[in-house]
Amino acid sequence: MKNLYLVASISCLFFGTVRSQVKTDKTELNCYNKWSVKFEERGAEEIKDGVYTDVIITQRTGGKADCFSGKAEVMDGKLTKFYVVLDDGSYSEVNKVWKPESKAAVEIINGISRTKLTIHNEMVNVLWPSKLKAKKAAPKRAPEPADD
Repeated sequence: MKNLYLVASISCLFFGTVRSQVKTDKTELNCYNKWSVKFEERGAEEIKDGVYTDVIITQRTGGKADCFSGKAEVMDGKLTKFYVVLDDGSYSEVNKVWKPESKAAVEIINGISRTKLTIHNEMVNVLWPSKLKAKKAAPKRAPEPADD
């Protein structure tokens, strides 16, 4: 009887540990993380000077993120101004109280602007999804051997 109790206790402990590890491994990606992974995998074309009406503006605090459609102005290869698209199709400039190091125009690297940081530690980036490079072709898998 003691052996049965010992086996049952060890089984519960083992499966409880495995179950808790499975739960902690499921990290949900937010919209910024999903785009960031895509840019990292595929790379992006150079962002030239001009006005872009097809950007994504991400605002993150901790692990939470919001992504909005927007418009961005690029001058000398740097992000100078950016706007979110409102429901009526108009634009509203993103005006935040930036930390001193984030007040100036920021570089754009691999299709994503450097992070601008607000005084409330909100992180803001602008992404250019239309500048993503094409998905690379994956190697074709060989067929499994046939059972003759």
